[in-house]
Amino acid sequence: MASLVDVDVMKKLLITDVSPRDGLQNQVVHFSTADKQWLLESLFACGLTRIEATSFVSPIAVPQMADAADLLAVVSSHLKEKLCVLVPNQKGFLRAQAAGAREVCVVLSATETMNQKNIRMSLNEALTTCLAVLVQAKEAGIRTRAYVAVAFACPYEGQTSQDVTLRLARKMAQAGADEVVIADTIGAAHPSQVSKLMVPLMGEIGPERLGIHLHDTRGLGLANAWAALQVGVQRFDSSAAGLGGCPFAPGAAGNLATEDLVWLAHESGYDTGIDLPALLTVVEGLSIRLAKPLGGRSYAWLSQNVKYLKAGAFGIS
Repeated sequence: MASLVDVDVMKKLLITDVSPRDGLQNQVVHFSTADKQWLLESLFACGLTRIEATSFVSPIAVPQMADAADLLAVVSSHLKEKLCVLVPNQKGFLRAQAAGAREVCVVLSATETMNQKNIRMSLNEALTTCLAVLVQAKEAGIRTRAYVAVAFACPYEGQTSQDVTLRLARKMAQAGADEVVIADTIGAAHPSQVSKLMVPLMGEIGPERLGIHLHDTRGLGLANAWAALQVGVQRFDSSAAGLGGCPFAPGAAGNLATEDLVWLAHESGYDTGIDLPALLTVVEGLSIRLAKPLGGRSYAWLSQNVKYLKAGAFGIS
């Protein structure tokens, strides 16, 4: 049984917003480089200090990310320090390095089939590639994040063995990843699974290096975030407006919405450093640009009560 951590012990959460990358990668409406720059700058203005900006993948496979280098070229040097970019292999790493990336993310899926579908490699090949990129990045002085994707369940192979996920996460940590992120890629996890998996990893990797990436496909994204909080996790991925989903993982609906996570955190006494009313404005801007209504589960209520949020009501100082 997972032991709970006193919530009073931890008061700060570090949220990485992944909407510019994970959120936009499979959108039908084309998001221009200028619009992406607006999104990055707007998220930063809300108080987000970590943002996953883009990915250096094949433009044929993921057309929305074709302008990765162009995007990094137009953002300020100060903002670029806050950005991370996804790289699928060593070629992608070299492109990201040439574009001036300060932090790169590698993705290792925990199942054979998902690796084949996502990056056309076997699990062993993907592991070898990720480890090589982590070494190259460290030698180049570039920060790293390492995702273990489909950590709880795979759309092709079903439930993922916890032992496999633990083994792969440990390898990423041992290779020197600055942050290891456990990803519920298709939103299939439930709170007891989250607790059971994150407790041993917290003990081995620690809260300063361990994060979790949640989707809300089955409506349990926020419940899973709370389970992670209760065992001491302090690093979370989320996506403004709940945007997201992997083009290579059927059924991977939107990510946990950043506004939902921030609302939960603030109401529960955690500090995120994020201005929630300003974040709601970003959600509105995304809805306009993508020509459809967006927002997390709390968005409708929050947007109707924004004047109270600005006044510091509902527990927000």
